Amino acid sequence: MSNVKQLRQRRADISKKIRAIHDKVVSENRQRDDSETKEYEKFKAEFNANEELLVLEEEQLERERNIQGVADENDLAAQRAGRTGQQATATQKNGGFATFGEYLIAVAASSSPGGRVDPRLMQATASGMNESVPSDGGFAVFPDIERQILLRMHDMGQILQRVRTVPVAGDGLKMNAVDETSRVDGSRWGGVQAYWANEADTVSGKKPKFRQMELHLNKIFALYYATDELIADAAALGPIVEQAFSEELVFKVEDAIVEGDGSGKPLGIINGGSLLSVAKETSQVAATVVIENVIKMYSRMTPRSIANAVWLMNQDVLPQLPLFNVKVKNVAGSENVGGIIPPDVYRPSDGAYGSLMGRPIVITEYCSTLGTKGDIIFADLSQYLLINKGAPQAASSMHVRFLNDEMTYRITQRVDGQPIWTKALTPFKGSNTTSPFVTLDARS
Repeated sequence: MSNVKQLRQRRADISKKIRAIHDKVVSENRQRDDSETKEYEKFKAEFNANEELLVLEEEQLERERNIQGVADENDLAAQRAGRTGQQATATQKNGGFATFGEYLIAVAASSSPGGRVDPRLMQATASGMNESVPSDGGFAVFPDIERQILLRMHDMGQILQRVRTVPVAGDGLKMNAVDETSRVDGSRWGGVQAYWANEADTVSGKKPKFRQMELHLNKIFALYYATDELIADAAALGPIVEQAFSEELVFKVEDAIVEGDGSGKPLGIINGGSLLSVAKETSQVAATVVIENVIKMYSRMTPRSIANAVWLMNQDVLPQLPLFNVKVKNVAGSENVGGIIPPDVYRPSDGAYGSLMGRPIVITEYCSTLGTKGDIIFADLSQYLLINKGAPQAASSMHVRFLNDEMTYRITQRVDGQPIWTKALTPFKGSNTTSPFVTLDARS
């Protein structure tokens, strides 16, 4: 087996291992535990290292073909057809295309003057396709290509991988949700109540109350410009465009999850009805975050969500965190009584960005800058519902950047989302409402 074949087989094997971890976590509707995260990161590192070696090996083969004009016919046949072992299955799933780059070149050719629409593209023509003007229509991205883009989005997106995602077949989703806004007697589950009763006592009948959640798919699309020179090299074009589209789609979707206004895009956490915003401290200095802010935000997180919650924060907040390393004193003023060392409020050694009050920190540019409402958000992202519709659609045009000798590619995806909670929750006992989404008022 050639080096290229070995590396491609290794890529497939590692990808299966990554997929197995991902599918297990999704099926159990939870986040990865520490051992799964460690194993997941190890496989990702192996996959990336293998990809670098594969690119180098393919480049070397190309150089040898150009210099010698001769190559092992078995290797060439396998590369052209892509129909040996798992490659054959993948090529069949992708409508006859061996690589994403080959697919993109076929899309580009369909948009050129006098260009011919590849019959393989017509197997999955998107609705509204105009055969006379191919660039006016689109082509559905084939299953394995689509899955690879979505998997990459999920891997990169620290927010996207934590929300509850539901694929839909139609144009949206209607579902019943429990209408619970209070935990006091008679309000749990929207109206269910149990009674302590003596023999022969009668009680009033109660029933749960439901509300209907309704989401409608919105279209998001990303553009990429490729030169004719790049288009000529399918091996280089595929990975580059795949990464570009994946990163841009992740950015737009995650930004909407955090602060979308719900108009033509998902409704974000910041604009949802269940968001709680904690007031700043009296005389608090502008553009600061103090330990009292964090403690009060933590106390407003609904108890069931604490185990899933993460701290989303802008990078500008980071310099404030070392100030949180405080020691607990007893009523007499002594520290660490009895040899017990209380955990630091901020632990930079826990994960990539550390932890705060025992929960992970996720640094993200979607949060507002320091001192602005939304610069730090304590969120249980499993309480956010995101829907998407399967296959992305791809289209191209050589006219948009004609003078620059570039082809324009476009991939569209349809998504919508909103917080599952519509209001904060009144606790059974206590004076403060709780929510899975808590932020801090502006400090200006």
